[in-house]
Amino acid sequence: MSGAGSSAATPHYQRVRATAAATLPESLRVLERGWLSSNSVVLFDGAEATVIDSGYRTHADQTVALVREALGGRGLARLVNTHSHSDHIGGNAALVRAFGCSITVPEGMAGAVARWDEDALLLTTAAQVGERFAADHTIAPGDEIAMGGLVWRALAAPGHDMDALVFHNPDRRILISGDALWRDGFGILFADVLGTGDALGETRRTLEAIARLPADVVIPGHGAPFVEVDDALECAFARLAAFEEDGARMARNAIRACITFMLLDRRRVALDWLEEHLATVPLYREANARFLGLAPDALSAWLVADLVRAGVAARDGDSLIAA
Repeated sequence: MSGAGSSAATPHYQRVRATAAATLPESLRVLERGWLSSNSVVLFDGAEATVIDSGYRTHADQTVALVREALGGRGLARLVNTHSHSDHIGGNAALVRAFGCSITVPEGMAGAVARWDEDALLLTTAAQVGERFAADHTIAPGDEIAMGGLVWRALAAPGHDMDALVFHNPDRRILISGDALWRDGFGILFADVLGTGDALGETRRTLEAIARLPADVVIPGHGAPFVEVDDALECAFARLAAFEEDGARMARNAIRACITFMLLDRRRVALDWLEEHLATVPLYREANARFLGLAPDALSAWLVADLVRAGVAARDGDSLIAA
């Protein structure tokens, strides 16, 4: 779950700046998806390829079709995940069925995948869906992996997801950043919102580590590849500082972003259902209790007004619809 808005109507809390076109190796292709499904990065090695991340479950058929077209008759040998969230792993099982590929996951998420722990994977916690899959291999921080004729080093990137990895190639100065760095921010800081860890501190350390890397091009988990790396880091540090100063702002961002994500999938929800949803889903219940302290009707009223004002959603009688 990315924590941003629709690629068609970007909300006021995620205004994406213009991005210059990035030049990428011919052995690498980015399938830019939007905000419900993560980007998929296809890396070619002769007659076979690797794909990084697979989108959300309800887009699984689309993921298979896009990957098939990108492969152009090649085989898919391997699928690699940057982290465990539903918009990055939702097409894993479908890709295995379609292409018979193996799956490699970050070492830290392997246990949750093996147990299919839907709380640890934030599926139950955020009322999202995923299809169970089995991991064949793990990759740890510091490991190297060959993809697309290049050698990439896996680097720890905790914050948005505490077990997340990014992949860096120093020769071509490319960073595949997942949700650790976007052109104008980063993913939701779930651990701080839920009270399960120090996502703020870890995100600061991750951004500082990225800032030290030789990187001229970033391929994010959402949005187009970009070359304005210093500007993106400046934006990310500014957003992080705002969250450090105001936990309520961080909580509101998490609620808005995840409800926007849900609307992109469902397209329409009843307003009375939304109020109950906010009161019962662990992520929203905990964020409200820890940072906002609003009655269920007040929380729902604030959210609806905010999403409508941002142009993310519209009211249609007793329903809220994706704009």
